[in-house]
Amino acid sequence: MYIKDVEVQNQVGLHARPATFFIQKANEFKSSIWVEKDERRVNAKSLLGVLSLGIVGENQIKIIADGTDEQEAVEALVKLVETGFTE
Repeated sequence: MYIKDVEVQNQVGLHARPATFFIQKANEFKSSIWVEKDERRVNAKSLLGVLSLGIVGENQIKIIADGTDEQEAVEALVKLVETGFTE
């Protein structure tokens, strides 16, 4: 299991479009991936799950992965969040 904390950089957070980018990136990996905010954990590959966390700018979130490509998955998702969902 690989875990990393990251602060959401864009002001609007993970609303529909950034959440879609996030989920698409998460689905590129075989590992199970979760996003955690305030002790609530959801599947990072689920749009409704990610949106249900209500993540906005400057929120701290944890990205957690477990599987064969866990470290690569977490690092890619952290990079996506840190760049404000622009690649």
